[in-house]
Amino acid sequence: MKLTAICPISDKKINERVSRVNAMFTVLLVLVFIYTRNILPIVFLSVDFLFRAADYSRYSLVAITSKNIVKYLPVKKQFINAGPKIFAARIGLALSSLILLSFLLSFTRSAFVLSGILGLFSMLEAICGLCVACKIYPFVYKILYPGRFNG
Repeated sequence: MKLTAICPISDKKINERVSRVNAMFTVLLVLVFIYTRNILPIVFLSVDFLFRAADYSRYSLVAITSKNIVKYLPVKKQFINAGPKIFAARIGLALSSLILLSFLLSFTRSAFVLSGILGLFSMLEAICGLCVACKIYPFVYKILYPGRFNG
């Protein structure tokens, strides 16, 4: 069986403009954490990513705020498959959880390096529309399902 999808497929569609605003909020919260060394923005991000990673974005304050902002912007809606963004939220959840754990265990250098990675991924999404998760997913899929991915 040949699987050609390189990102998780979902029957849901989301506005790509909203996900880019979500990413900008992530960048801003990561910058607040790095600048203030206050862990609360990362705690907030972890919880918010948990909602989005579990496909409960209707409870995500970032997603709700982003949707309301996009309503007032002069941009056309651009609907895309929600699967890649759910996978990206799972990566965000993993990174923000590792940042939180590293910071709480006093591995501050690791916490800031991971914050830089999360910030970079989010900035690429927000500014360029580049979904790093979609680039990573084929490799993850090959590891999790060897022999099932042929393309």
